[in-house]
Amino acid sequence: MHQYNIHCAKTQLSALVDKAAAGETFIIAKAGKPLVKVIPYLPQKSGQQRIGFLKDQIKVPADFNNMGQEEIINMFEGIK
Repeated sequence: MHQYNIHCAKTQLSALVDKAAAGETFIIAKAGKPLVKVIPYLPQKSGQQRIGFLKDQIKVPADFNNMGQEEIINMFEGIK
């Protein structure tokens, strides 16, 4: 994996973005110390869906829509 110093990355940003877009991964360093890893952006495939990714991990109470309803009404009406 190639490493570029930050000054070089600033002056050659357009070329480095093209390399990353083409699939190349590289490191940007400052004073020889690696700071960031640049990787190509891979958009989510249209066939992938996140619907239901927490299925069976969260329990919703049966009275969810009415939870605390009396307490909320009492707060609005000033009843304690």
